[in-house]
Amino acid sequence: MLRAGVLLTLVAACCCVPPRCEQTEAALGTCKVSGAEKPQCMEMVLSYCQDVPYKQTMFPNLVGQQSRPEAELSAEYLLLSVLHGLLNGECSPELRLLGCSVLAPQCQVGVLRKPCRSSCEAVRRSCAHAFEAIGMAWPYFLDCDRFFVSNEEGCYDPLAELRARQDVAFANISDGGQSTVLQFTYHSNAQMFSILKKTAAKCPQISRTYSIGRSVEGKDLLVIEFSNNPGQHDLLEPEVKFIGNMHGNEVLGRQLLVYLAQYLCSEYLLGNERIQTIINSTRIHLLPSMNPDGYEIAASEGHLYNGWTSGRANAQNLDLNRNFPDLTSVYYNRRRFKRFRSDHIPIPDSYWMSKVAPETYAVMKWIRSIPFVLSASLHGGELVISYPFDFSRHPLEEKMFSPTPDEQVFKQLARTYADAHATMSSNDTQRCGASFANNGGIVNGALWYSFAGGMSDFNYLHSNCLELTVELGCDKFPAEEELYPEWLRNKEALLSFMESVHRGIKGTVKDTDGNGIKGAIISVKGIRHDVTTADDGDYWRLLNSGVYIVSAVAPGYSRVAKRIRLPARMQRTGRVDFVLKRVLVEPDLDYFSIPELENYERFDPFNQFGQQDGAEPAEPNEDRSEKPWWWAYFSQMGISTPTWLLRNY
Repeated sequence: MLRAGVLLTLVAACCCVPPRCEQTEAALGTCKVSGAEKPQCMEMVLSYCQDVPYKQTMFPNLVGQQSRPEAELSAEYLLLSVLHGLLNGECSPELRLLGCSVLAPQCQVGVLRKPCRSSCEAVRRSCAHAFEAIGMAWPYFLDCDRFFVSNEEGCYDPLAELRARQDVAFANISDGGQSTVLQFTYHSNAQMFSILKKTAAKCPQISRTYSIGRSVEGKDLLVIEFSNNPGQHDLLEPEVKFIGNMHGNEVLGRQLLVYLAQYLCSEYLLGNERIQTIINSTRIHLLPSMNPDGYEIAASEGHLYNGWTSGRANAQNLDLNRNFPDLTSVYYNRRRFKRFRSDHIPIPDSYWMSKVAPETYAVMKWIRSIPFVLSASLHGGELVISYPFDFSRHPLEEKMFSPTPDEQVFKQLARTYADAHATMSSNDTQRCGASFANNGGIVNGALWYSFAGGMSDFNYLHSNCLELTVELGCDKFPAEEELYPEWLRNKEALLSFMESVHRGIKGTVKDTDGNGIKGAIISVKGIRHDVTTADDGDYWRLLNSGVYIVSAVAPGYSRVAKRIRLPARMQRTGRVDFVLKRVLVEPDLDYFSIPELENYERFDPFNQFGQQDGAEPAEPNEDRSEKPWWWAYFSQMGISTPTWLLRNY
């Protein structure tokens, strides 16, 4: 049964322990004076609350616990001691300090003070998702309305000193810019989450964080987004994503994306015109760590001892860059069709019968939910840009040039990054044992080495997105002192790559009433790979300079074609709009009747991941024999089990 939260506002003559109190009684926070027990201020004695911004507390506390022993043996206090591990360091120490302000509240001149409601509400907004992810209810003693009060009621902020320390650390080291500050050290998962959230809070008008899912061990796959309208897709604004740390022991990309997030926020606020133009015209998504579980293994060994493979795989020992559906084989098999499609190839049902990592599932769902145009996956172990296809067109050839229909576009995108990088395209650069310098630091993936189930091939064949693999250097886990030089080598390349999303054409496809047509097909004559329009009928087609015949068509509408010319020095995307008229008979019916094309919407058809998201709520009187994995923390301690942590109880 939950204890009633009773606030005893008692004014004592002084906060010192009266002379007649025994030492034991003083430690318990009670003292018999004239035959009655009266609460007194006492020194902070709870070990997990020693760093609160005050020295004295009082019992009974805000949940009615009468003494220090009662508080220390409670489920509430036990929860504070294990939260860091349960939530993988997320929202720590904010949650612990907030809980301490209730279990060991401030006592000032004999008066017990309540913490500020605004602090509680801010923490709940930032951390509620972490509890939801492990199937735990928000703790009752952190009820912002019940145990916290407003500023007008004389509250105190238990997180004020923590925020001040974090602000100092956040603005500790400069990267050489006028005012942009970066800290060139490795960050734990918890530190990375904190930096991303603080960056979004610093630039709320252009940034937000969101989670696309969880790793095997329950860690957030946290994305930070930059846009002039965060959280929304704007018509004709292209979407770009960067993914780091797909292999847990390839850590440089993870750090670069953390630095990039801080840099974009700071430079935007400083009035950097280039950064403001990028953010105001592009929606940017940064996923610094796709494999946070693997990173923890690699980081535990550190730079000096990390091997070539330690931490590479996820916690299921799956290589995430071999875990995507092999659509490249489907593409090769389809070439016998007269008018085969090499875009939006459905995921075969057989794929779901294999072992699909939750990280892979989350990224696939992410790719399907946002109309990404361009992407880069940051790796380590070489110094080169690799572009699709990664899987050889001949299954017995491990090194075979295997171009996509967009070979020339991919090569130009790869050169954009390599040429802007300080050393990647240089002929005299040490090449990690390979000789990619002769090719300007770029290579076709299958010509380098062939593998199936890669993320870049999946992006190209299942969506509109063109993705490159950026190998950042020979050392997968460089020394910490190399982080700053690597940032300098890659900063311009990252920015130039973002800007390259505005190469080619964009436009809308509408009907004669002015309504956008979702799923219309944009074709370029001579390039056997199409793109489709997004929900509001807008599209983007990356193209190099040249003359093209571009057409638009949709089921039930006529086909419209236009001849366009893209000049060599074109600075921004060309605008090409289409208006389609309805027709009684679908044009080129065979174009839409490729086998299995209608199955594109089938995703997780056996609901494997839906079943893992959580069971249906039990009836009120139903016996809950199956408890969450974290229940053992409390059931084995011999304390009153906290049923208030069970959701829907």
